[in-house]
Amino acid sequence: MASVDYFERRLDDKRRLTIPAELREEFISGVVLTRGFGSYLHLYPKAIWDGEVETALQDGSGILDEKTADVNVQFRRGKTEAELDQKQGRITIEQHLLDYAVLTRDIVAVRAGKYWRLMAPD
Repeated sequence: MASVDYFERRLDDKRRLTIPAELREEFISGVVLTRGFGSYLHLYPKAIWDGEVETALQDGSGILDEKTADVNVQFRRGKTEAELDQKQGRITIEQHLLDYAVLTRDIVAVRAGKYWRLMAPD
């Protein structure tokens, strides 16, 4: 795993976020962006999303378990998947996700275990 646990970036005019070169291998499987628990976004490597998050979202006490349903809605509402731009290592962040997280151009990214939290600077 890369030793980079924090980075700051400025989105370009097309809402693209450039992933640092030393982290691009982590996202070789693709990228999943979702709403976070608060006013921030979660950025997952697609392999982590498929292997761990999907399993966790489906683990519940049954089809009528409201807590599991609420978490599913939180994470799936507005979820987007993308591939890194091979040349620049960029991903486009949809406007509805930027609005949810109250992000404009400047973004702070912090590793939170196996995923990243994208938020506005303080």
